[in-house]
Amino acid sequence: MTTTAPAPDFEVRQHDSLGLRVQHLLHANPVLGPLAVLLLAIVAFSIVNVRFFSAANLSLVLAQVTVIAVLALGQTLIILTAGIDLSAGAIAVFSSVLMASFCTKVGLPGVLALLLGLACGTAMGALNGVLVTRLKLPPFIVTLGTLTIFFSLNAVVSQSETVRGSDMPRIMSWTGNTIPIGSFRLTYGSIIMLLLFAFFFYALRSTAWGKHVYATGDDAEAARLAGIQTNRVLFSVYTVAGLLYAVGGWILIGRLASASPNVGTEYNLDSITAVVLGGTSLFGGRGSVLGTLIGALIVGVFRNGLQLAGVEVVWQGFAIGLLVLIAVSLDQWIRKVKT
Repeated sequence: MTTTAPAPDFEVRQHDSLGLRVQHLLHANPVLGPLAVLLLAIVAFSIVNVRFFSAANLSLVLAQVTVIAVLALGQTLIILTAGIDLSAGAIAVFSSVLMASFCTKVGLPGVLALLLGLACGTAMGALNGVLVTRLKLPPFIVTLGTLTIFFSLNAVVSQSETVRGSDMPRIMSWTGNTIPIGSFRLTYGSIIMLLLFAFFFYALRSTAWGKHVYATGDDAEAARLAGIQTNRVLFSVYTVAGLLYAVGGWILIGRLASASPNVGTEYNLDSITAVVLGGTSLFGGRGSVLGTLIGALIVGVFRNGLQLAGVEVVWQGFAIGLLVLIAVSLDQWIRKVKT
């Protein structure tokens, strides 16, 4: 004789089934959550203040998030391998100061100064990679130490003085120039940022290197047993991230029309925030650069929208911090999905 399960148990299973479907959907498409948050934020802030959706304000939002987005792109590569980089902002600012110093103090041509600055940023990232892969030090400790070192060297090289854009070759501040598209103004820095995201979107999805990055972050030991040279992957990730941070430093010069050693203290946290809000797991192996771009836009939209709504700065930070906690909690829930 067969028995029928009680109705309450059936209702529970139906409820669990819906939750599992959502869990699986977000696990397979981590960009959907951040995209929904971004769209809702844009709609909400447009209702609160009609100026938010104006072309001039949207141009400002994109320009403001460009540097953070580039830093977050490098941060994404590292977090995908289950690491973290607290020196991102320090490398970017130090690279911008070095570029300016090569021009104004050493007297190098603008293009050469730019290339040397990018090389220095790459070398700083490579140093992080060597310490992580050769000495087997935790990424948190390594980058916490280099954060202090690079900011200290930054103060020594710059002597705490800001170099004006007018004192440097035009190529140094070129990234701040704009292209008018109707009432919308797009900076060259933003174009560079979008091209970088497109390149790494392809690299992570369609190249062996990208697959190795995900495999290393998902399970480094399993990846090593499968024949992947995980140390080489980690070293490449930190080195490439250093180059991206240096590019962010170049864009920063254009954004500020100067090279200042006194900026960037919040860039490390902002870059990690953008990555986390974009759905990349802090435990590695899951996420995408597209999500990071959306995460950077979420940060920019919330700060701009709250400012237009008249919210005090302290509460703007509170809102961003709350978003981060929600994003991390959601990531923990998604990672429990059973395949």
